[in-house]
Amino acid sequence: MKKILIAFLFLLALPCTFAFKQDFSQPVQLDWETHFKGKADMRSPFFALTAMTWKYSYESTVYRNRVAIKLQNDVSIDKTRSWVKWDKIKDLEIRASLLHHEQGHANIQYVLLLEAERVLKNRNYSVNNYKAQISELANQISNYFDTMQRNYDEETEHGSNHKMQARWDDIIQEKIEESRNAMAELQK
Repeated sequence: MKKILIAFLFLLALPCTFAFKQDFSQPVQLDWETHFKGKADMRSPFFALTAMTWKYSYESTVYRNRVAIKLQNDVSIDKTRSWVKWDKIKDLEIRASLLHHEQGHANIQYVLLLEAERVLKNRNYSVNNYKAQISELANQISNYFDTMQRNYDEETEHGSNHKMQARWDDIIQEKIEESRNAMAELQK
C-alpha cells in the first residue's frame, strides 16, 4: 500500500474589522478543483496541503458595567495556498482517500467555528480588560484546535493509517454533534 503524505496549515487571524459570512449549518465540503489551486511545494514530502484560516472580530457595547459583544466568526479555505501533487495521486482510490483525510481537517475547523461562537459569545467579560480576555480565550481556542489538527495528522499518519482514520472520523463527528448540541442548549 502506498503511503499518503499530506500537510495541513492552520492560521489564526487576529481580530480585524472585516465582515465575514457565517454559516454554521455544515462544514465546507472540499473538492480538488475548487479548493486546491495553489502551486505545489515540490520540496515538501507531502502530497497535499490544505491552508485554512479562522478569523474573528467583534463589536462591543458596555452598559451598566456589563460587556456585550457582537461576534463575527469565520473559517475559510485559502485556495491559493492549498495545493496537491497531482502526479503523486493518479490512482482514484488514493485520490479519494487523501481528499477524505483533508475533509477531516475542514471538519475539525468547523468544530472550531462552532466552539469559538459558543465560548466567545457566552462569557461575562470585565469592563476593564475585556479585550485582553477575548484575545486570551481566542488564543486558547486556536491552540486547542491547532493541537487537534496535529494529532489528527500524526495519529492517522496523514491519512495512510485507515484504522486510525476511521477512529478519527468518529471522533470528529462526535465533536460536531457535541458542539451543535451545546449551541442548541444556549439558544433555548
